[in-house]
Amino acid sequence: MEGMCKIFFVLIIVLPLIAKQVSATQHAVGGSQGWEESVDLNSWASAQTFKVGDQLVFKYSSGLHSVVELGSETAYKNCDLGTSLDSKNTGNDVVKLNKVGTRYFACGTLGHCDQGMKMKITTVAGNAPSTPASDSDTSAAAFFPRSFPTFLLFSPSLILYFLL
Repeated sequence: MEGMCKIFFVLIIVLPLIAKQVSATQHAVGGSQGWEESVDLNSWASAQTFKVGDQLVFKYSSGLHSVVELGSETAYKNCDLGTSLDSKNTGNDVVKLNKVGTRYFACGTLGHCDQGMKMKITTVAGNAPSTPASDSDTSAAAFFPRSFPTFLLFSPSLILYFLL
């Protein structure tokens, strides 16, 4: 019985950590159409929730388009590609969203940004809910009453008790 308690306790601690890693999303920029001039990229982006740890995947015809990350909203609005932070051109580029904030992307092909092939995204904290939590929450915290002091679960002495 004591062994089962230890296993259960370890699962309560480990599963939420694993779930956080698994919950990272790869966003195919532009949806099924990809990074293309015909896509309203800002409408697509505004329908997404980008979280720290997620990735943007830019799929496009290499040689026809590229991806340039711009450093400011002014550069984004003016399509000032000369002040880029990064540039990619493989046709299958991945950008990791590693911090909270706003980022700006544009196509580096002459004239494409001016024609609207650009996108502004805002990344939120990885633990920010994309939808409100429901009453049928299945996280480890859902197994305990709301008044249960969950900090007790992670008390070093309690952890040592179950692990030893």
